[in-house]
Amino acid sequence: MKEGRINLMHQTINFRRLQQFLFAALLLISLPGQAADESLVSSEKHDFSLQIVTDELENPWGMAFLPDGDILVTERRGELRRIHAGQLVKKPIQGLPNITAKGQGGLLDVVLHPDFEKNQLVYISYVGKKGGGLGTEVARGRLDGMQLRDVKVIFQALPKSYGGHHFGSRLVFDGAGHLFISLGDRGDKDRAQDLSDHAGSLIRINEDGTVPSDNPFTDNPQAGPEIFTLGNRNMQGLAMNPLTREVWAHEHGPQGGDEINIMRAGLNYGWPEITYGVNYVLGTKIGEGTAKEGMQQPIHYWIPSIAPSGMTFYNGKEFPAWENNLFVGSLKFGQLVRLEIKDDQVVHEERMLDDRIGRIRDVKQGLDGSLYLLTDERRGKLVRLEKAK
Repeated sequence: MKEGRINLMHQTINFRRLQQFLFAALLLISLPGQAADESLVSSEKHDFSLQIVTDELENPWGMAFLPDGDILVTERRGELRRIHAGQLVKKPIQGLPNITAKGQGGLLDVVLHPDFEKNQLVYISYVGKKGGGLGTEVARGRLDGMQLRDVKVIFQALPKSYGGHHFGSRLVFDGAGHLFISLGDRGDKDRAQDLSDHAGSLIRINEDGTVPSDNPFTDNPQAGPEIFTLGNRNMQGLAMNPLTREVWAHEHGPQGGDEINIMRAGLNYGWPEITYGVNYVLGTKIGEGTAKEGMQQPIHYWIPSIAPSGMTFYNGKEFPAWENNLFVGSLKFGQLVRLEIKDDQVVHEERMLDDRIGRIRDVKQGLDGSLYLLTDERRGKLVRLEKAK
C-alpha cells in the first residue's frame, strides 16, 4: 500500500515535469528568433534568409551602394536617406532640387557615377514642376557627407503635363559614358509614338547631360535628340546585362502584358499599337493586336500582370547558382521573380516570397554579393537576402 502511494506520487511528479517541459517548449516556439527560423526561405537553387536592415523608410523607391558600405535610399515623398553601419541616419541628406510628390511621382531612382570614388557624383531622377505641369527630371550633385552640393539639372522630360501617373523612372550607366533614363507615357498612351515628345521613351544622354552624337534620332529635326527608343508604356526596371553590355528594361502593361525588352537604338516597342494587355474597363482590345511590322516583340511578358518594379542581373559570389540570372520585383504579388536567361531568351521562371515582406519596389545586388529588396509601404523595409548556412 505504501509502495503504491509512492509510485503514484512519482507519477504525479513526472507528469508535472512533463507539463513544465511542454510549456517551456511552446514558449520558446512563440518567442522571436527561437526554435524554427521564420526568415528562412526555400527556393529551387538556394535557400536563404531574410534580414531586415531597416523598417523605418517611407515608400522607398531606389537605392545605391556607396564604396564605404553605406547605402543611399530614395523615398518617394522627396527625401534621400543614408544608412550607415546598418542604421538609418535620422536626418535626410540636404541640398536636393525642388521635388513634387504626386500620385506615382516624387523622388524616384538614385545611381552613382562610375567614377564616384574620384568625383563623388550622385544622380537622382524625380518629378519636377513648372507652370503647373509635371515631368520626370534628372539632376546630379556632389555628395559631401549629408549634403548634396553643386546640384545641376541635366535632363527634363518635355512637354510637362498634368496628372500623377507613369513617370518611369530608372537610371543606368552603360560604362561608356552614357546615362540611360527610363520614362513613362504619363498616362497618355499616344505620346509614346510621338518622337517630338519624351514621354514613353528610353533616354540616352552623356554623363553631363549633353546629347551623344550617335543617338538614333539626332538627324531628325522633329525628334527629341535624347530619345533612344520609343513605344514604351511605363518602364520601372532597367539593368545592364553584364555579358552582352546591352540595356534591358521592363515596363508595366495595362491589364496584363507587362514586358521585358532588350533596348536597342531607334527601335519601336509598340505601345499602344501592339500589346499583350487589355483595357482596364471591360477588358477591351488596345491598338491593333499583339504584333505589327516594324515593332518589336518582348522577349518575355506576364499575363496576368505582376506589376514589375526594379530589376538587376546577379553576378555575385553569395549565390553562385544564380549567376547571370535576372531578378525582378513584383508590386502586385509581393514576389521576387528569378529568370534564367540563355541566348537573350527567358528559359525558366521562378517566383519567390509571395507577399511575405510586402510590395517589392526595387531589387539590387549589393557590394557584399547579397541581394537587397525595398518594399513600397508607408513603413517600408530594406531587406537583405543571405544564403542559408
